[in-house]
Amino acid sequence: MEHNPLCNKVLLHMDGDAFFVGVEQAKNPSLRGLPVVTGEERGIATAMSYEAKALGIVRGTPIHKIKKEYPQVIVLPGDYKSYAIYSKQMFDIVRRYADDVEEYSIDECFADLTGLEKVLKMTPLEIATCIKREVYDELGISVSIGIAPTKVLTKVASNWVKPNGLTVIDIHTITQFLAHKPIEKIWGIGSRTAGALQKLGVSTALEFIRKDIPWVQEHLSKPYQVIWKELQGISIMHIDPNPKTDYSSIQKTRTFYPPTNDISFLVSQLSKHLEEACAKARHYNLTPKKVSLFLKTQQFTYMHACIVLPHPTSIPESILSCIEDEFRGMYKKGTLYRATGITLHELSKEAPKQMDLFGESERATKFEEIHKHLDTLENKLGKKVVHLGSTQAALTRKVQGTDSEDMDRHLLFL
Repeated sequence: MEHNPLCNKVLLHMDGDAFFVGVEQAKNPSLRGLPVVTGEERGIATAMSYEAKALGIVRGTPIHKIKKEYPQVIVLPGDYKSYAIYSKQMFDIVRRYADDVEEYSIDECFADLTGLEKVLKMTPLEIATCIKREVYDELGISVSIGIAPTKVLTKVASNWVKPNGLTVIDIHTITQFLAHKPIEKIWGIGSRTAGALQKLGVSTALEFIRKDIPWVQEHLSKPYQVIWKELQGISIMHIDPNPKTDYSSIQKTRTFYPPTNDISFLVSQLSKHLEEACAKARHYNLTPKKVSLFLKTQQFTYMHACIVLPHPTSIPESILSCIEDEFRGMYKKGTLYRATGITLHELSKEAPKQMDLFGESERATKFEEIHKHLDTLENKLGKKVVHLGSTQAALTRKVQGTDSEDMDRHLLFL
């Protein structure tokens, strides 16, 4: 094992406990202590209270299965506006104590506490205790915090006791924390790599860090060599305080009044959502692999569908026909609808496109060029100047309602 006794970094990782559900319970304290699941609008569980987890419900469980097998569970739609607001307030509390804060996800952040002991006249443990108390007192949600000399070790620490945990790992206690930590539970080590390491006789994090440098270099690529060093207390991964620009999903929704069953209006709303979500994705140079849509009825019942795209794309013209087909399969005459929504999933940096036999790639490339010019023009003018014909009804028909504001809160960390 490679030691680094001179390591003097003090880093913090804060993780919201069942964050989406925690926010729902903060908004409605009567939900505390009950089995609660969010994700009704997506058709799958996106977050579970610890009481729901105790029943065996895991992330991604179909909502219809939960309602059938666990009728005692309270199922709620996601309130992403509130989640983003609470997230910002939670991170702002951390910034009261640390200047360098990295927002890793909507409910996770890293912070550099190095040197703050002299400045704040507080130990790292005291700083973390104050952060936890202020988050709970001001927001009504609990968080788990880990303190350690490296980012990877802070993740080990923050997960050591959940919920509402506070764990410190220092250079002298690393081995006791890693002795029984399964290698597949280490941040950055996926199931495939964990399986390969297990075949090589490495089942725990401690067994991993006890391998020597030649062994690690022979069997693992550089990212895993970094994790190996970080687990030993050698800080390689630095805190990045710059705003996040990679996201895993983008959502656009609208609730309107009165409810309607006007099929042209509902299709137009979905078209508008799709245009706005794709524009946001292009702004960050991202493309989705999946797109989902939902309709919410006057009785607050959700109908949803998910589409796997033939090729990742952020061009609405390439997606719209799929959306319309799915919508017509969901739409029911005589049913009144009060909300619509579109979500882009599995976002990644744009990759080069492959040519196909039917000219679809060439067509998509032309639309991309058109949208590049339109995006430039709209950024310059500060308003939308061109839209799809299918969006027209949503822009012209005056229906009272609430359009989701175009904030980065729609860039979710799911």
